[in-house]
Amino acid sequence: MRIVMVAESFLPQINGVANTVRHVADRLLARDHELLIIAAGPGPDSYHGVRVIRARSFGIPGYKEFPVGLPDPGIERAMADFKPELVHLASPFILGAYGLRAARRLGLPTVAIFQTDIAGFARQYPWFAKTDRAVWAWLRRTHSRVDRTLAPSSAAMQQLVEAGVPRVQHWGRGVNLDLFDPSHRDEQWRQEISPDGKPIVGYVGRLAAEKKVRRLAELTDLGCHVVIVGDGPDRHSLEHNLPEATFLGMRRGAELASIFAGLDVFVHTGEHETFCQTIQEAQASGVATVGPAAGGPLDLIHPGENGLLFEPGQAGSLRDAVSFLLDNPDARASMAAHGLRRVQTRTWPAVVDDLVDRHYAEVMAAHTAGRPANPRAARVRRAA
Repeated sequence: MRIVMVAESFLPQINGVANTVRHVADRLLARDHELLIIAAGPGPDSYHGVRVIRARSFGIPGYKEFPVGLPDPGIERAMADFKPELVHLASPFILGAYGLRAARRLGLPTVAIFQTDIAGFARQYPWFAKTDRAVWAWLRRTHSRVDRTLAPSSAAMQQLVEAGVPRVQHWGRGVNLDLFDPSHRDEQWRQEISPDGKPIVGYVGRLAAEKKVRRLAELTDLGCHVVIVGDGPDRHSLEHNLPEATFLGMRRGAELASIFAGLDVFVHTGEHETFCQTIQEAQASGVATVGPAAGGPLDLIHPGENGLLFEPGQAGSLRDAVSFLLDNPDARASMAAHGLRRVQTRTWPAVVDDLVDRHYAEVMAAHTAGRPANPRAARVRRAA
């Protein structure tokens, strides 16, 4: 199969969209499909032998490391020359909307991946706070014109359906079980972080307003060491407001896997996650997890079984959840073990095979037959 992937973000950016595109591309290549990648922002012009067309872009305040791609007539010409059978739109916004327009003009079937709650993020920044309705209107228009939209969680599906987006189905995310594994626990690292033997609570992710990392201040009197991995525009203010926390900056690969496995509890504080991959990576690392009772974490954390949920709008709720896990090591170990078992089938190859063999295949068959790819309204349910 010949597939064009239009990505709002791709390497060298490190984020959920770019990582998902990379994993999908890797599996498609392993299955001998032919690819053309069109991506926003500067970067390499090839990936494992696949041509990468770089669209012109601009940065936005607070998110300058996430370039916004601009339309370019050369994109449609390149797509036409490649002669694809399907167009995959990764978190379409501006560049993706242009890619969709080109696909429709070329008569190609389309699959769009909803992955970023752009409107929710916008509300966290004063200069964008009043744009959320316009953003949702644009996203609804874009996703309503594709053959199928895939959402990573039941909450994201519900959000799209309530916004009036048709043809929504569920497609989850994989986790690299070769990388994230309890065996990577490093006792020497734990000794360096916590020489007094206190438990270690960690956060991994972007340090920005929408991630609500400031809530980790609730943990200051729990007798634990807080470790924060990641970078972003809020890092300086967070270092000021969380002086007892250890900030490790960006970490990747084996080093990140070792940090995950070395934690006693993993916490994610963001309320606008359509999935929350770091929770899944913590579970694969054999760590009990705490996340907000909102968005993607609702599918990933089953309270009392593999972690705990806290109420985003309730002060002290995060503290109570972490305190319970720290005070009950047997319950913490049991939840960690359950979380590890639950992710064992969620490998990237399995997840991408489902994308190709079910979603791509159904959309292409429907397109060939001249009928809607998913005529029934989406039934929103909690993902397994």
